[in-house]
Amino acid sequence: MIIKTDILIIGGGISGLSLAVKLTKLAPDVQILLITKENVTECNTYYAQGGIACVWNENDSFEKHVQDTLIAGDGLCDEQVVRSIITKAPERIQELIDLGVLFTRNENGQYDLGKEGGHSERRILHVNDLTGQSIEQKLIEQVKKLKNVDIKEFWCAINLYAKNFECYGAYVLDQKSGEIHNIAAKSTILATGGAGKIYLYTTNPDVASGDGIAMAYRAGAIIANMEFYQFHPTCLYHPYAKSLLITEAMRGEGAILKDIKGNKFMQKYHPLKELAPRDVVSRAIDAELKRTGDDYVYLDIASYRNSNFIKTHFPGVYETCLKFNIDITKEPIPVVPAAHYCCGGVLTKIDGSTKVKNLYVIGESSCTGLHGANRLASNSLLEGLVCAHECANKIKNKLNVLKFNEFEEWEPGNAVPSTEAVILTQNWDEIRRFMWNYVGIVRTDLRLQRAKKRINLLLDEIDQYYWDFQIEKNLIELRNLATVAKLIIVSAISRKESRGIHYNLDYPEKSDMSRPTTLRRPW
Repeated sequence: MIIKTDILIIGGGISGLSLAVKLTKLAPDVQILLITKENVTECNTYYAQGGIACVWNENDSFEKHVQDTLIAGDGLCDEQVVRSIITKAPERIQELIDLGVLFTRNENGQYDLGKEGGHSERRILHVNDLTGQSIEQKLIEQVKKLKNVDIKEFWCAINLYAKNFECYGAYVLDQKSGEIHNIAAKSTILATGGAGKIYLYTTNPDVASGDGIAMAYRAGAIIANMEFYQFHPTCLYHPYAKSLLITEAMRGEGAILKDIKGNKFMQKYHPLKELAPRDVVSRAIDAELKRTGDDYVYLDIASYRNSNFIKTHFPGVYETCLKFNIDITKEPIPVVPAAHYCCGGVLTKIDGSTKVKNLYVIGESSCTGLHGANRLASNSLLEGLVCAHECANKIKNKLNVLKFNEFEEWEPGNAVPSTEAVILTQNWDEIRRFMWNYVGIVRTDLRLQRAKKRINLLLDEIDQYYWDFQIEKNLIELRNLATVAKLIIVSAISRKESRGIHYNLDYPEKSDMSRPTTLRRPW
């Protein structure tokens, strides 16, 4: 089935939803189709706990926020982009407030600004520890009121249609009917989030399989800095818990990391201790686990804050941990590091534009230069907001000169229904395990070369499966996940130093390689 729309937005997190709202205000007659491969709430935004970083009080300054971001980015940030996004933050945050997002206030009625690792001042606006959920719900409410925005849930993008570095739209699978649609669009925007499911342990939901990055790569876009995958230091360790992030704000409010014997250890690794940048904290925990042979460490807030404070400041974590018989007001939380955020992605300008005409990428799938070699905590939702705004303005100014370019319908060839789905689960599990063991928090050249050999073999298997059997969501995700795994591995091999999140035991020092790593599909 052929569908025409002015704008195709793939992804329903803060970036995609904000863009839909903005475009409707700027161009009330524009027709927008927004698709999500699961429920619209199932995205990284919804699970974001900490908040949004923004200069909001007189003790803080844009310059302080800029410098904190540059320090965290370890020499790879684009300073012009950093300054632009940070100075635009207050206006974008005010728009959320105007939409009805109720950021938490203190007893004096002022916004309760949190402090997280790497920040020199309190500047994290939050809704207790459910910030992403609150923002997502307000944006969904707003978008559903818009008559010119059509939301299609359980529609999974298979591939972009691009020719000569120009994007005409996408092939999309309707999971309920099994039909594959040709969606022709004047502009296509990827707002698909990250790729955390590429690793064995992650804070991301299952939908985070790197779809946008993989599709853009196949369309000819430039991919940058994929070796910089951020690991969050504290994910709940429990056999039945799934992807539960323990917010960094908890350490900002005094929680202490301890080994299972109750000994503090962060003082050995960084002067800021628990408030050191995420890569430092993650490596410290990883080193302690390798030293002791333990499976986890403890995050202890119960010893330092009273029960009422914990319940009011961290209600989400409190309630969820109780489901696993862990009362965080009385006992420490068992935690491990987990894959959290992709600092690389499709190389874009601040307005989301790429080297592929009429293709835009915003949010975690993009690489604007804001994060460099390591993202500063709570700068991600901020980037999504600002870049969605800039993208809307860019597209609005081009709408009158854009046109549809129809393309051929999906050709199923001789594909038959799958009888070997076990291949999908086997390959997925294998990728996630060797990525964790070989391309994780600490790397070596030998581990990376082993990973490269394995991913090349698996890509051949997956490609054969892709052409032999009918398309389904699990196959689409596996194909994308394997592509992104290859991008991360190749990028990591090419960086002969340790910088930011990328730590290689064979090159423990920083070199003069202060430039992005870029990859582009051969044409």
